[in-house]
Amino acid sequence: MNLSIRQLMTFREVMRSGSISQAARTLGRTQPAVSAMIASLERELGFRLFHREQGKLLPTPEARFFLEEAEEILSRLEQTKRTLAGVASLERGRLRVACHPAASGFFMPRVLTGFLSERPDVEVALMMRSSRVIEELVASQQFDVGFAETPRPRDAISQTDFDLECVCVLAADDALAGKAIISPADLDGADLAMLFSEHETFQQTRKAFDDAGCSFRRRFELQTFLPGLQFVASGMCYMICDMITAHGFLQRGDADMPLVFRPFRPRISSSISILRPAHRPSSALADAFCACIAGQIERMRNDIESGRRN
Repeated sequence: MNLSIRQLMTFREVMRSGSISQAARTLGRTQPAVSAMIASLERELGFRLFHREQGKLLPTPEARFFLEEAEEILSRLEQTKRTLAGVASLERGRLRVACHPAASGFFMPRVLTGFLSERPDVEVALMMRSSRVIEELVASQQFDVGFAETPRPRDAISQTDFDLECVCVLAADDALAGKAIISPADLDGADLAMLFSEHETFQQTRKAFDDAGCSFRRRFELQTFLPGLQFVASGMCYMICDMITAHGFLQRGDADMPLVFRPFRPRISSSISILRPAHRPSSALADAFCACIAGQIERMRNDIESGRRN
């Protein structure tokens, strides 16, 4: 059996209108063409769909049963067409996003909020994982987009890297808050909140202090920079902080934690990356979302530059 969509649509219209001539007018076709379409459909099905009594076209019981099937098929086709139109216009689809902890609290939800505001039918699965786990999830094609600390390049991942500058976090009433730039000499022997020793930002900061001949004292060892903001606001330490955490704080505007952000020299780098599976085609929706992330990173840089001058 080889049924066509046109046959089903023609049959449905004949059933609705009750006549070949009316169906032809509705479909914009000739009456002989509609009759031929119904005849070909009957041959494919192997049973009669209509018979005539006193000049009237009457559907057979089989036709009424087949109409339910045809309606279901055509309804499903229309739904599929609408869905695909939504996919083409980036209004429908599903995104699977894995995000590292520093960006999961504020940055990524804000990016998604903006991206999805005019896409109510796009579904998102958002998972927070460590950067190393995210790398494996993306490499194994379990997620469409990963946002993580920059990994070493590998064939299974397509990555876009962003080299972000860390900033020094100080209590607003600290004596150093009036300085335009903070250096190791300013923090010589001061208590610091830092990440664990294996982290790149710790190693860069430690080297900056060593190269300057300054005493480096880590009082708080952290897994993420976020809890360090409270320690700094309480006057217990200083912190060389990643830009994403600093930006999240600035956007929230927490009046209970009066902090300021200043450039630190020498520059401490915190590199992040957008990660994509390299060995499968990318969806247009994922492409648009990645472009949105990149745009938000640029806006974040501008916000930090403006905020740390205040």
